[in-house]
Amino acid sequence: MNIIAVMGPQGVFYKDEPIRELDKTLNQQGFQLIYPQSANDLIKLIEHNPRICGVIFDWDEYGLDLCAEINQLNEHLPLYPFINTHSTMDVSINEMRMAIWFFEYSLGAAEEIAQRIRHYTDEYIDTILPPLTRALFTYVREGKYTFCTPGHMAGTAFQKSPVGSLFYDFFGANTLKADISISVTELGSLLDHTGPHLEAEEYVARTFGAEQSYMVTNGTSTSNKIVGIYAAPAGSTVLIDRNCHKSLTHLLMMSDIIPIWLKPTRNPLGILGGIPKREFTRESIALKVADTPRASWPVHAVITNSTYDGLLYNTEYIKQTLDVPSIHFDSAWVPYTRFHPIYEGKSGMSGERVAGKTIYETQSTHKLLAAFSQASLIHIKGDYDEQAFNEAYMMHTSTSPNYAIVASIETAAAMLRGNPGRRLITRSVERALHFRREIQRLREETDGWFFDIWQPDGIDEPACWPIQPGEEDWHGFRDADADHMYLDPIKVTILTPGMSELGEMAEEGIPAALVAKFLDERGIVVEKTGPYNLLFLFSIGIDKTKAMGLLRGLCDFKRAYDLNLRVKNMLPDLYAEDPDFYRNMRIQTLAQGIHTLIQQHDLPRLMQQAFAVLPEMHMTPHQAFQHQVKGEVETVAISELVGRVAATMLLPYPPGVPLVMPGEMITEASRPVLDFLLMLCRIGEHYPGFETDIHGAQRTEDGQYRVRVLRCE
Repeated sequence: MNIIAVMGPQGVFYKDEPIRELDKTLNQQGFQLIYPQSANDLIKLIEHNPRICGVIFDWDEYGLDLCAEINQLNEHLPLYPFINTHSTMDVSINEMRMAIWFFEYSLGAAEEIAQRIRHYTDEYIDTILPPLTRALFTYVREGKYTFCTPGHMAGTAFQKSPVGSLFYDFFGANTLKADISISVTELGSLLDHTGPHLEAEEYVARTFGAEQSYMVTNGTSTSNKIVGIYAAPAGSTVLIDRNCHKSLTHLLMMSDIIPIWLKPTRNPLGILGGIPKREFTRESIALKVADTPRASWPVHAVITNSTYDGLLYNTEYIKQTLDVPSIHFDSAWVPYTRFHPIYEGKSGMSGERVAGKTIYETQSTHKLLAAFSQASLIHIKGDYDEQAFNEAYMMHTSTSPNYAIVASIETAAAMLRGNPGRRLITRSVERALHFRREIQRLREETDGWFFDIWQPDGIDEPACWPIQPGEEDWHGFRDADADHMYLDPIKVTILTPGMSELGEMAEEGIPAALVAKFLDERGIVVEKTGPYNLLFLFSIGIDKTKAMGLLRGLCDFKRAYDLNLRVKNMLPDLYAEDPDFYRNMRIQTLAQGIHTLIQQHDLPRLMQQAFAVLPEMHMTPHQAFQHQVKGEVETVAISELVGRVAATMLLPYPPGVPLVMPGEMITEASRPVLDFLLMLCRIGEHYPGFETDIHGAQRTEDGQYRVRVLRCE
């Protein structure tokens, strides 16, 4: 970070010559000076070049107006206005809060000014660096010798081996020097919450609007278990979103608690909806408790916010309505909701404390922010037992945490603070809106078919669009509640031809899996693929280049599809799965074949029925897992599941949420659950390369799916 932008009047000798002297001196100190041609150029330069560490400009020509404009981009960026004896300095006390440092035009002062600019630059870097990251950087620069773990000793061990040297060269010196032991006392302790680690937690909590935050280095899967182990004692009853992440199923397998399911909706496209308002009422919960053996009044609730497909709740309604002591919002996919006004009231940490309740929110810092994989956060608002919670935290946290992951969590928080952070999220929303408009434009201008997009009409302004009841049918949720669920604009769902939002099947169609495979072969990875929809995440790391690459990929697919190219030429990786099967097949034949299979199984009706009725719970997931570890299980074909108690969860991708839980039995009443699974299996049986990934089922060499069930006594 050593670039300084210079703006000044040209051709004024007594001003130009001191700047030339300063340029030479700053260059000797390692700075690079660049000279924008106008104030507009300067603003654009700062906006797109975060490595700029200061601005030198002529006060008489630009003054406070330029300072205010730069301050909107980065309120901490040092500003160096140059003045002369006749300059008017009309600066208020409030304006002096900006990082402004005045210098006079004078020859022979370059050395002193350069030293001060170096000092202010160091202060600037110190200001924007969060506490733990700053301490880690300092430790690495000091280059201390240690006689503790890890054994590679700042990368030295890697350099003693040919293959180790390759590893060292790839990851770089600082990455390995920052991989240090918990024995390094000056960095404090992640487990004991001391020193810079404690400062980092406080820093993160202030940033995300929490009263307390915990940094977790092995993913939100672990964060979810930490919260659950603490908030739900053994033998208690817990309300859990049926659209939960599998980590919560694993929590139920680990801890002897009784789940009561909050049943969400789905639209005919297979898009995951939210839990209806009625499910949160005391009357509804009382009926569920009465119908569940051994259940008592729930002590805790877990809600997925947002859903995989980007639907956010009005969280205030849930906080006020749910009559439980604590509520956990699993917000793995939305760590950014505090940093743009369109998300107000739609996150776990939004608003004030709720009397008598403790609110938890878990977030995957790595999913849509700039952090390393497995970076996660737990936020808390409300009263809790810190010592007991920390036992649950330490139960799941390594005594050798990766400090680079911890620092990346803190840095992700630092990136969101102040004006630069708000601009990051604003730009992310704007890029998603621009992409949505481009899809609409191409659809209107293209002859024949083109991709559609799942959104309401009129998306000119940034907003989270409500899933409202009534005449609107764009979302496909027939029994939507007013002011309850909202679509996040950065979660972009592209629709392929073949099925309407209301589940009406067209004569011809293009299953989304074909488009996903085409894009994947061109280096574009889809987040989630449904029957006729594709989900793309417009995170802060998505720029116009990537967005245009996706747009080009979709256009390329249309052209190739309309030309009816051979599968061999259009999807070579798929062709390689079974060359004999695909040898002479063309893309339209393949698309229509899968589409016809989906029609024959009446997929919209089957999906609605499969998720409308739950299998019968014969025992808790914990009890089922105990049977499994004792070996009291056997394996059966998936078609033989009716009347058998599942030993493991069955989770098909898509949609990526558990369909059958451990301890549950598919009965004739819940037969549609099995029919849906069998339909997913049959697509792979008919078309090589389209096999469904079902967690909990093993696919044999002959293509059959087998599942573990409890042994009959």
